[in-house]
Amino acid sequence: MFSSLFVALALTATGVFGAPSSADTVAALKAAPAQVDRIKILDQDSDFVFNFFNATPVKGAGGMLLSATVSDFPVLVNNGLAMTIGLIGPCGMNTPHSHPRGMEMLYLVNGTITTGMIAENGARFVFNTLQAGEAQVFLQGSIHYQQNELCDPILFVAALNNEDPGVESTAQRYFGLPPDVVAASLGDLGVEYVAGIEEMIPDNIALGRQECLDRCGIKRQGQPTTQRQPRNANNALPSSVATTWPSTMTKQYQPSSTPTQSTKTGNVLGALAESDSTVTANGGTSNSVLIALAAVVGAMAIGYIAIGVFWLVRRRRSAAKEANRFYVRPEMSGRSLVPTEEKYDTQ
Repeated sequence: MFSSLFVALALTATGVFGAPSSADTVAALKAAPAQVDRIKILDQDSDFVFNFFNATPVKGAGGMLLSATVSDFPVLVNNGLAMTIGLIGPCGMNTPHSHPRGMEMLYLVNGTITTGMIAENGARFVFNTLQAGEAQVFLQGSIHYQQNELCDPILFVAALNNEDPGVESTAQRYFGLPPDVVAASLGDLGVEYVAGIEEMIPDNIALGRQECLDRCGIKRQGQPTTQRQPRNANNALPSSVATTWPSTMTKQYQPSSTPTQSTKTGNVLGALAESDSTVTANGGTSNSVLIALAAVVGAMAIGYIAIGVFWLVRRRRSAAKEANRFYVRPEMSGRSLVPTEEKYDTQ
């Protein structure tokens, strides 16, 4: 059913089709005083038709998005509408993002997806599982995502109530702030770790949750990272960090055949602390954990030694005091012996 669409989208991704520039038309439409004037500018009937196969895709390792907004579909000027088609591959994720100027209503054409949304500080986390034929609203400005939970591609269509809704990819934009600001907001994580994490943030659409990847036999590797925040003098990475992190700290982790919560946690800590070889040599335990355990054991050993020395000193002092209490019999030299019975008998 979707084979022809998928082929066409693939051609789009490779650049077979190209979208013409419409900046001049958009500028003229915005300057027109009335709707009738805008219709005169749109003098071709085809100006009211949008071919998604001609749209410039936003793509990553997990799929692609094709959008019709005012920038490439001029008829939308002053009409308060935009639309996006999402082709999400097996276990792909439309990573957390927000639309600063538009509310979204997403309709799932096929498959199963899970979604999450946080609207603002203090608002609860909204989680849903959508089946084919269902739709969900994502509030304007909310952080939200969609995850394909199947081992087959899915298709969704999303409408937004603004011809220029905007998209803000949460991870890329947050880690695009000055690295010391990000480090401080994460509890003084350290700019070198901020730089390393930022370098590994995958392009949207990305490969999604590890449980799905393991279930579908997909390895998380080779994801592009071209959607990173551009740098200037005000948010630049320190030169020493930029040159040392990639060779010493950047890691690629492969899913295990039987992942557990402990192994997943160990991988995260390992990525932040040391190299893969170090973690492997220690049986999956990070150096920081081993050092902490060694420090605890050493402190306990010193404590036991101190207790033992204190006990021995107390014992010797107690023994000395006890010895002073013994009665010493005086010497009998030079003293008369007690009379025997014979002396008493002679009297």
